[in-house]
Amino acid sequence: MQRGLAAALLCAIAVPLAASAEDALNSNDKPVNADTNPEDRFKKKTDHSEGNFVPVVGGSTDIGIGGGYFANFARLSEGFDPYLWDIESAGLITFKSGDSGIVVPYADVYAKLTIPRLFGHPIRLEVRPSFTSEQTIHYYGLGNASPSTFPVGTKDTYQEYGRTHPQFDVDLRFKLADHYSGRLGARYIKNYIALNQDSKLVDDMNNGSVEVQSLLHNPGTHNVILLKTGLAWDTRDNEASTYSGTFDTVDLRVSPGGGGPFPYKYGEATLNLRAFVPLRTPWITLAGRLVGSALFGNVPFYELSRFDDTYALGGTGGVRGIPAGRFSGKAKVLGNIELRNELVAFHALGKPLVFGIAGFLDAGRVWTDWGSQSALDGTGLGLHWGTGVGLRLQSGSAFVLRADIAYSPDGPFGGYFSAGQLF
Repeated sequence: MQRGLAAALLCAIAVPLAASAEDALNSNDKPVNADTNPEDRFKKKTDHSEGNFVPVVGGSTDIGIGGGYFANFARLSEGFDPYLWDIESAGLITFKSGDSGIVVPYADVYAKLTIPRLFGHPIRLEVRPSFTSEQTIHYYGLGNASPSTFPVGTKDTYQEYGRTHPQFDVDLRFKLADHYSGRLGARYIKNYIALNQDSKLVDDMNNGSVEVQSLLHNPGTHNVILLKTGLAWDTRDNEASTYSGTFDTVDLRVSPGGGGPFPYKYGEATLNLRAFVPLRTPWITLAGRLVGSALFGNVPFYELSRFDDTYALGGTGGVRGIPAGRFSGKAKVLGNIELRNELVAFHALGKPLVFGIAGFLDAGRVWTDWGSQSALDGTGLGLHWGTGVGLRLQSGSAFVLRADIAYSPDGPFGGYFSAGQLF
């Protein structure tokens, strides 16, 4: 029985399409070359639009095989960095053979509107509706030392549960001073939980230790409202693909629930530090990220493996190479180092494109709860790590595609295809 995100990227067909506008960049523009500075590479000479559409075919041993798309459409103008507005969307649906025939383990679609300067003021608006259905989420147990093996003869469904959640986010970011900004926002989530009664999760809910049972609850269908606030320090030279600067954030999310259809009263504090150092301008960049995440209160069990809406140790947004959701706990620390190297810069379809590669090393650790839990977390440093290489394609000034393959002793392999840099 194979586990993990082996062979997650089966195939990807990238077709960035230029938006049709009379003032779009055209083939008479000067080609990008080695003498071009990164600040000039995507200089907006006139008002114009950029569009990208990327159909993809992919999957994994966890979620099966399927297809989807990445797309965006942005309006750019000189003096507005990085754009006047951007509409981004992505979707993916996968199929897998199960005990009852063909099932749909994963379906996700979202759209996001971003306006960096709302009504001409330094207020950034982001509106993001989404729908996600995950029917084969893996649960391995709580803690940094949770085992990777299961009783002999158990089915794949022994480690799985399902969660479907439509969601709606609104975020406002506003300038406080040079490079400083604040954030206010809100989120509504409708959660539908599907549990297999013969699963590891249900067994831990009913028969686990006192510490484990205190962290695991089965609320059934429920709602969550999150109020969000935060501060940011941003000195990056480019938002889509950064060459130099820092981007540091501290965020707090609080759910004021506690009863009825809103059963969870909890919060999450996250510190996210990012730094970018050009080693050979503009072609090679050393990028690093350090994240600390702390959950407190009555936390939904499905959030224990996540930080900031993505999996922490595992998955496409955390420690790559480890299966998504592999390690769970209230406290998490993780770090990523990437060496990004641009190889070819050229014009195609009326816009600049940059193709590059990246090597990376990721590592992290979790703690089950705030008290000592050596039986669940083990002792010592306890770092879990993954390393690998990836491809990068930047299309225009507002769209980046990345494809990574990673190895981890906890994996052993993971493949990822996504829009945007990891950080």
